[in-house]
Amino acid sequence: MSAPAEVPALVSSTLDLSRQRGFITSIRNETGRLLASLAASRTGTLAELGTGCGVGSAWLSSGAPKNARVVSAELDPALAGDVQKIFADTDNVDVIAGDWSTLEQYAPFSLLFVDVREVMQDIDVIADLLEPGGIAVLDDFVPSAFWPPIVEGRVDTVREQWLTDARFAAVEMLIDVDASLIIATRR
Repeated sequence: MSAPAEVPALVSSTLDLSRQRGFITSIRNETGRLLASLAASRTGTLAELGTGCGVGSAWLSSGAPKNARVVSAELDPALAGDVQKIFADTDNVDVIAGDWSTLEQYAPFSLLFVDVREVMQDIDVIADLLEPGGIAVLDDFVPSAFWPPIVEGRVDTVREQWLTDARFAAVEMLIDVDASLIIATRR
């Protein structure tokens, strides 16, 4: 292990909600620590598309400067309400009940964490949401030793698109033996 096992209190609260709600696919702590590290270098508005129980937003908030704002949208209104309660005393985090597109009004983003595969497929939409120099972190990829990337016998066209689009400087990063993500910076 290359990092302390402890997590920030806000992250712990969102992980507790995840367990209560039966979510087993919250982001890994390694991804969370990466988000916190990237957030520490950002100003302006940071966002998470795919709030779930708010684990990603908690990691973003834990690293973000106090003058940065974190916005997140959750489609399930009841879940959004539970997550809003966790962040009630956190001044720089807003959780909105609604589709991810409700966050478009807060763009451009300096950092955008995307954990929704359907949204990742529309690179043009995400490119338009980022400010120049803005960073998109795309989660939940399965590592591939091949190019083009092959997953379950098929080319992963989403990953291929992100790693080759001229609007971005992008890299795939191994998080664990069975997990990777893409970090893409808008040129």
